[in-house]
Amino acid sequence: MDRTPAGVAPGAELHATFGEIDIYVFDQLLRGRFDRRRRILDAGCGDGRNLPYFLSRGFDCYGIDRDPSAVARVRLLAARHAPHLAADHFHAGELDDLPWDAATMDAVICSAVLHFSSDAAHFGRMVQEMWRVLAPEGLLFARLASNIGLETEIGPAGRRARLPDGSDRFVVDEQMLTDWTDRLGGVLLDPIKTTNVQQQRCMTTWCVVKAGV
Repeated sequence: MDRTPAGVAPGAELHATFGEIDIYVFDQLLRGRFDRRRRILDAGCGDGRNLPYFLSRGFDCYGIDRDPSAVARVRLLAARHAPHLAADHFHAGELDDLPWDAATMDAVICSAVLHFSSDAAHFGRMVQEMWRVLAPEGLLFARLASNIGLETEIGPAGRRARLPDGSDRFVVDEQMLTDWTDRLGGVLLDPIKTTNVQQQRCMTTWCVVKAGV
C-alpha cells in the first residue's frame, strides 16, 4: 500500500526527510550504525548536507568547517531542525585542531574532506584528531579520493595528485587505509569499498570502529 502523502513525489518526500545526505552515510544509517551512536560530529560539515535527518531526530549534532560562512548556514539549518541545540555546537576551524575533548563523540562523519589534505602529515593529523574525540565503540566514517582502480592514471598514493577530472586531490590506497586502521588500533566495520566514476575519479569509503576499553 502506497503511504506517500497525496500529491508528494517520493523523491521530494525523501529529500524533505534526508536532505542531500551522502548515499554512503545513508547506507550506514539504514544498517543501524547510528542506532546507539547519538552524538555525532560532522567533520568538514560544509553547509550541513548530511545533518538534516540527524538534527530532526534528536541526535546531538556537532560540526566544524574551515569556512565561517558555511558554519553560519549550518547554524541556521540547526536552528530550524533542532532549535534546542546551542549555536556553539558548530565551529569554524580546522580538522587537525578540534575544539572538543577526547572520547566525547559517538560517531565522526568526514565525507569528501580528507582528500583536501595538503600532504601525508596533514592527513595524519586530521585522522588522529578525529580519532581522539571518538568514544570507545565510536564510528569513524570517511569517504575520500583514492587511486584504487586508477593507479596507472594517477600514480602512487600518499600525496596530492591530478585526477582525470582535472581536480587536485590527496589520494589514498587500500594499503594506506589498512595501515592507518592498524595504527589507530581500530577495526574495519566494512570492507574498504571504492566507486569508480567513469574513470574520472575514484571515491573510497572507510569505516572504522574504535575498540571498547
